[in-house]
Amino acid sequence: MNFETVIGLEVHAQLLTKSKMFCRCSAGYSDAQANTFVCPVCLGMPGVLPTINQQAVEYTIMTALALGCTIPGYTKFDRKNYPYPDLMKGYQISQYDAPLGQGGWLTIEVGGEKKRIGITRVHLEEDVAKLLHRTSPDGEHYSLIDVNRSGVPLMEVVGEPDLSSPEEARQYLMKLRSILRYLGVSTGNMEEGSFRCDANISIRPEHSAETMAKAEVKNMNSFRAVFRALQYEEKRQRKAASEGRKLVQETRGWVEETGKTASMRSKEYAHDYRYFPEPDLPPLTLSREWVEEIRSRLPELPEARRDRFVGDYGLSLYDANSLTSLKEVADYFEACLRTEGCRKMPPGSGAKEVSNWLLGEVSRIMNVDGIDIVRFGEYVNPEQLCELILCTRGVVNIATAKSVLEEMFKTGRSAVDIIEERGLSQITDSGEIGAEIISVIENNAQAVADYRSGKIQSLKFLVGQVMKATGGRANPQVVTELLRRRLEEE
Repeated sequence: MNFETVIGLEVHAQLLTKSKMFCRCSAGYSDAQANTFVCPVCLGMPGVLPTINQQAVEYTIMTALALGCTIPGYTKFDRKNYPYPDLMKGYQISQYDAPLGQGGWLTIEVGGEKKRIGITRVHLEEDVAKLLHRTSPDGEHYSLIDVNRSGVPLMEVVGEPDLSSPEEARQYLMKLRSILRYLGVSTGNMEEGSFRCDANISIRPEHSAETMAKAEVKNMNSFRAVFRALQYEEKRQRKAASEGRKLVQETRGWVEETGKTASMRSKEYAHDYRYFPEPDLPPLTLSREWVEEIRSRLPELPEARRDRFVGDYGLSLYDANSLTSLKEVADYFEACLRTEGCRKMPPGSGAKEVSNWLLGEVSRIMNVDGIDIVRFGEYVNPEQLCELILCTRGVVNIATAKSVLEEMFKTGRSAVDIIEERGLSQITDSGEIGAEIISVIENNAQAVADYRSGKIQSLKFLVGQVMKATGGRANPQVVTELLRRRLEEE
């Protein structure tokens, strides 16, 4: 029997507020000593009263609007009860039947095909404490708890089960993270836990509407982990169904070391959490004026910016997608286009040349050094990069320019200074190049004979020998022209 895969993602994103969701403790806990950013409210002590963080509500509304959601006039918080040790109060303040956003969508593209994925809801809640699992010298297992994270604003984006492959799930997550970063509401860093994903995956017979029991997969801390976990779970469920074994609704954890999922517990249903309205917080009435004022402040989002890059700058869809996936890269690109150096380039060529450098050599340097474009820009700003690009127009060749960029990044010096100090300027003098050409012709008789017998590709070899003899400094166009003339004269 053939099966179809059905995937729905629940994404949690920590919001970039200064304070926690329901108290005044700092939300910037990442580098703090354990249990130092705490107070009676986030410790869950009896008799304390929470207060709502308005900035967190605003950020959630911004996200919901960016995802095309409807913002209701009324919303409220609820108590979600479950007895885990990382939940200080024994319940979590969340939202159940009246979330801040409902009924949106997100468009992904896989294999050149666009697909619209529904967004069920966008709601706001508080994060839980962090459990640190340890093993003593005598082999005893125990856990420590750090409450610093407890109470940090956590936004949940619940998607419809419209995804049908692990790759679609990966593209959905990448697109959603890009939107959150453009909005400035979350770092979207999976490795640090500020962007977390639970995946609900099930299968169904091909062309059937009835799905089998689903599994919720947790503990995935990278896009690669999500992809691999869903791949494994897809195969596991299909194999079980093909062998006639019953699938059960459960929560499974991804184990990176084994490349497999493992059963954790039976899957909870909504009624297991015994939701009821949070008695310590009033319902919120959201005025249309405030919602529209928030809408007016939405920035240009990745898809719109990508389309503008294609239309205004003549970039390919691939290049525009690559440049706009990260807001900071797109900002750096457009800052380059505003520089004096870029304006000196021939009309219509600047954008493509800057794009090639950013997606090529600049990306390579960032990957090798494990940095982002913001950090790169501290060493090579847009003006300096465009100055280097200008130097490739007759001053140095591309290979030399790449080595110059390396030194610019390491030293912060300008391209012109490095080129002058190291004597890297291209040789364009026909007399100097001509002497090297004569030497190459004399020492490569077979290649010369091949060229004269009609093997045109031999010319490239001879050009390469001249370039090698000049340390890569000769202008390749001048070399090619002079070498061709010399070969045809004799």
